[in-house]
Amino acid sequence: MAEWSHFNEQGRAKMSDVSGKEPTKRTAVARAVVRMKPETLSAIQEGRVKKGDVLAVAQVAGVMAAKRTPDLIPMCHTIPLTHVDLRFFPRESEGRRDFAELEIESEVSTVASTGVEMEALTAVSVAALTVYDMCKAIDRAMEVTSVYLLEKSGGKSGDYRRDEPRRRNGV
Repeated sequence: MAEWSHFNEQGRAKMSDVSGKEPTKRTAVARAVVRMKPETLSAIQEGRVKKGDVLAVAQVAGVMAAKRTPDLIPMCHTIPLTHVDLRFFPRESEGRRDFAELEIESEVSTVASTGVEMEALTAVSVAALTVYDMCKAIDRAMEVTSVYLLEKSGGKSGDYRRDEPRRRNGV
């Protein structure tokens, strides 16, 4: 088990030792999709959700979640985040009129000895759950889908880019 960084000699989970790694700039981008009724997406965009501005609250929830990732994921290191941002991309589903989608992207950066992939994934997950919470009274059939890493840069393992484009102009 010695070759596995998250297990000790007894085979029990441990936090990996990153003390020998040089701090470098690291960035990660993650995406989540919330599928909903078209009327729900319209209510979000038009500010008609009774709980308030859904995207503003989800934005703050995502930033807060990124900062609290080590409290949620047991083996995550506490790292200083230098940047957290979320963007929202509403869209009608292609070829389908029965649902629409709200794509959420997070971008998280640090200068540290370990990466920020988990922080980016946590940010979009909590933002998506916040959208659900704020809109569940009007659409209980919403689905949080497709939570994944879109890209990462920095660190020993190098860069990663999923074979799909990043969105640029959100709401």
